[in-house]
Amino acid sequence: MSVHHHYWQGSFVGDEEAGRRLAELPAAVEAALAAELETETVLAACDALSAALCDADHPVHGRLAAHLPEGEDPAVLAELGTLLGRRELTRKLRRELGGTAPGRLNRADPRETVYEAWAPVGLVAHIAPGNAATVAPLSIVEGLLAGNVNILKTSSADTLLTQHLMAELAALDPSGALAARIVVLRFPSSRQEWLRLMCAPADAVAVWGGEGAVEGVAAHVPAGCRLVEWGHRISFAYLTADAWSDAVVLGALADDVCLHEQQACSSPQVVYLDTEDEGEVFAFAERFAAVLGARPPAVGVASAAEPDPAEAAELTTTELVARLEEHLGLTRVFAAPDGSWRVMADTRSPLTASPLHRSVWVKPLPRKRMIATLRPMRRYLQTAGIAGSPTDIAELSRTALAAGATRVTPVGAMLESYAGEPHDGVYALQRYSRRVAVQADPSLFATTACLDDLARPVVLPPPEGPLLGKEDVQEPARRLARADAELYFRSGGSTGAPALSVFSYDDYDSQMHAAARGLLAAGYDPVGDRTANLFYCGAMYGSFISFFSVLERLGGVQLPLSAGPDHRATAQALIDHGADTLFGMPSYLWQLLHAEADALRAYGGLRKVFYGGEHFTAEQQRTLRDTFGIEVIRSITYGSTDLG
Repeated sequence: MSVHHHYWQGSFVGDEEAGRRLAELPAAVEAALAAELETETVLAACDALSAALCDADHPVHGRLAAHLPEGEDPAVLAELGTLLGRRELTRKLRRELGGTAPGRLNRADPRETVYEAWAPVGLVAHIAPGNAATVAPLSIVEGLLAGNVNILKTSSADTLLTQHLMAELAALDPSGALAARIVVLRFPSSRQEWLRLMCAPADAVAVWGGEGAVEGVAAHVPAGCRLVEWGHRISFAYLTADAWSDAVVLGALADDVCLHEQQACSSPQVVYLDTEDEGEVFAFAERFAAVLGARPPAVGVASAAEPDPAEAAELTTTELVARLEEHLGLTRVFAAPDGSWRVMADTRSPLTASPLHRSVWVKPLPRKRMIATLRPMRRYLQTAGIAGSPTDIAELSRTALAAGATRVTPVGAMLESYAGEPHDGVYALQRYSRRVAVQADPSLFATTACLDDLARPVVLPPPEGPLLGKEDVQEPARRLARADAELYFRSGGSTGAPALSVFSYDDYDSQMHAAARGLLAAGYDPVGDRTANLFYCGAMYGSFISFFSVLERLGGVQLPLSAGPDHRATAQALIDHGADTLFGMPSYLWQLLHAEADALRAYGGLRKVFYGGEHFTAEQQRTLRDTFGIEVIRSITYGSTDLG
């Protein structure tokens, strides 16, 4: 009986069935791509899985914990859950693809009928590394966020964690769109025919590992297919004279070395000193050895396991060669009697890989020689941990980046990262996407803000929870988290006591872009219209600020006058600056037009009125047309601070 250790588009299958389906992979990909995948579908499912992974008592957490590799800390599920949360993924989308709906064909410049979007490349084949529990599922999620179909290979030695994680994720999407875009296979790299069948129809192949692993996969990558390498990288620390004599800096450097036992690409393997003095190099190495030696041994960390025989041999060989070169005056070695750590001072500057497991090279490298020394290794450089004065850090950061490093951090924070951080110098979501454009006839599409609106409605996951009343909506605003409460608006109190509406800047930005698209649909012309913003302003009142933001996003000409009591001054500003379009509340616009009727009729330049809040009656609209020559009278939007 075949063991079902492959996950294929919603079901677990055995070797025979997986092999049959692999032969038909191109047709399966085409069928999956024919159905649209909204980014919100991915976000909603990931957020639900995130909540389950962060709750140790949740049934999903329990089911997945059973598939963790032996010795892996169950806390890794909570770490993965944090990365899959809506806040983290939304931030990633905004940073890498510019918004939370990157696949929509919106105007890149509202003044032009040119529509751009990020489109999936199609099929992404992921070749995951062994013994890295979070890499494979996160890689698939990145592929999904970009809208792709994803097929992933795990090592034959891996557990079925990724398969079951993806099954749980797909189960949280009732539409089935996610399941249709996920295939996870487990087989050894020696099964070259399966690897070939995976890669042959792929539009991008993402591979983790060293040069040998990349070369083995590259042989199967067809011409024109994008090869995305996430290979091994080398990182280093760089200390100025002020920093290398600072005990706090040495302690922070030891933390970077000991965290994960140098198994991360961002762990320092070499410590460079900004000097040409060999004596200073030897003296620093001795001081740092004392700091490193005082660190407790690694306990209970899966990645800090004892070195295997090959690693142990490399450790021994590297140390013995360095000790032999002491007789030539080239090196000096400081090591633990039990071999648990070693600091090897070397008078030669070129970058040398460390055998890891708390093994560090210390070398001289004057800043004037940094680029010449490091640039030959630029393909392998990743993190530079720099310590020095603020001026030194600014200067050395630029030099390290010019030499080939892709990220600079403080010493002590080399292994830390932030949401949306580029990896090895690129944004993953952009590598799994194509930038596409549609040029449209301005005479036909002047009022079309998003091309997709003409072709299909957006189908979003149904909201969960009860309908909320006015008081329910306003109550959470008083206890929102700091990150969700960055912008405060207060209502005018026309429907009762003034209410408060609170936004994050990201949410505010999304609403302003939506209002801008609506304004285009209503007939606003960002190229030709000259707009006076006459909404009310002040006292935390939102309409003036909101439409200032809308016009800013549209690139329209704006006179930010705001509603005020001096109608004569306002009318004169309209005339002096050639305004032809008015934004404002009907009651105020009516007062202004009638108070300055003679001057504005004589001017004769007003053509459009966009209003918000209350309505213009049919009789009022007739007066605007007949008396003032206004041709377009449209509602700009309806916003309610009372309801957020």
